[in-house]
Amino acid sequence: MSRCPGWEALDVLEAAPDGPVAFCADLSPAGLLAAYRAGVYPFPASDEYTRALNEVVFADQVQEGGIRLVGEEPADPFAVSWWSPDPRPVLPVSAAHLSRSLARRLRNRLLWSTSLDRGFERVLRECRGDRAPLWLTEELIASLIRLHELGHAHSVEVWEDGDLIGGVFGLRVGSVFSMDSMFFRRPGASKVAVSDLAARFAQAGGELLDAQRDSPHVRDLGCILLPREQYVGYLRRTARDTLPMPTGTLPARRLAQPAASR
Repeated sequence: MSRCPGWEALDVLEAAPDGPVAFCADLSPAGLLAAYRAGVYPFPASDEYTRALNEVVFADQVQEGGIRLVGEEPADPFAVSWWSPDPRPVLPVSAAHLSRSLARRLRNRLLWSTSLDRGFERVLRECRGDRAPLWLTEELIASLIRLHELGHAHSVEVWEDGDLIGGVFGLRVGSVFSMDSMFFRRPGASKVAVSDLAARFAQAGGELLDAQRDSPHVRDLGCILLPREQYVGYLRRTARDTLPMPTGTLPARRLAQPAASR
């Protein structure tokens, strides 16, 4: 069995491309931030059955050292698996765009607006909803809220007549913003949230939005697949944040204009 004292000692480049790269029960704000800086994100077990399944399926790989245990805490490590897929789906901020139909709707009909960090916990709760498996546990939510208070976690909100209709949230690590989840209550609202995040992040010197897990939905956003080595390279080059992102409430229709005119 192989154990790392902390995330800084874990070399994710040696891990398998698919499946968990580590187990660690520590979901504290400091532990969470250190993991994201190492290129890893959590997937907490939603119940005892899922936790037991982690142990049954992966115990041999942990014993052989293929999957590492991180930290020295006495808590049950199989309660939280940590992932770092190879390749990684990312969206360069310069490539973010809306579909022609959604851009047309924003220009002609939709009076939506967007904001940054105006309703962080509301976005988290909307993203959690009644989804299964329930990976956004109360412990993880509490740590994310604390990281938001410390300026590391952010949300973008999409509004219609004062109602929250879409959003996205995640953690910023230097020039990378790792998007944990998004939601929508109107068609296209989550895509507007991502496009707005890209625009604000670009103004702050950001380069990549990380979608974490590949899917047809993130491909539809314009994500490309980046080798894990290159993704980790971005994190290591810019381990700390630079400029703050603009926080004002802005008209969403600006996102339907060419990037140079926004």
